[in-house]
Amino acid sequence: MKFVEMTGRTLKEILTEEEARKGELEAAGVTDETIVRVNEHGDIEIRRPDRWDIIGGLLGGFEDRIRRRTGMEWA
Repeated sequence: MKFVEMTGRTLKEILTEEEARKGELEAAGVTDETIVRVNEHGDIEIRRPDRWDIIGGLLGGFEDRIRRRTGMEWA
């Protein structure tokens, strides 16, 4: 599966109100410096010391938001 990696700060800038409720990211352990990744299906995963955990998902149109904000393609 292909992903785009980013920091928690960038993820917060990409999210819409429908995709994240107040405090959900923080409860999952996401800080501005946390490494997260999003796959082509919109699943958000957080990097843990020994694994990746799915913590949520993005809704429609996220591909363009990710490309515009990060300048990256799926890899």
